[in-house]
Amino acid sequence: QVQLVESGGGLVQAGGSLRLSCAASGRTSRSYAMGWFRQAPGKEREFVAAISWSGGSTYYAVSVKGRFAISRDNAKNTVFLQMNNLKPEDTAVYYCAGRIGGDPSDSRVYGSWGQGTQVTVSS
Repeated sequence: QVQLVESGGGLVQAGGSLRLSCAASGRTSRSYAMGWFRQAPGKEREFVAAISWSGGSTYYAVSVKGRFAISRDNAKNTVFLQMNNLKPEDTAVYYCAGRIGGDPSDSRVYGSWGQGTQVTVSS
């Protein structure tokens, strides 16, 4: 398995931006496809975005498409989530996750998870 550590969360006003990072470590980390999920208080964890191991394919939830962008730097074993035009409904703990295959939006196919980073968007 790969070890994942998220950073970059914080408090931001509506309309603002944040960039989340996910540092991966482990011998096979570069072969993992990666995803971001989020969980708001009282709600189930939901898919946000995913990227293939090469970075050639990306996937987004409808709620964030056009506002968020996922990318990766395999040389640095890091995945990013650029979040623009943030809304109060984006408030959640954001988790980075790694998978070998399967549906990018299905949390059950992700075998490695980070500890999460809090994102709070004020109105």
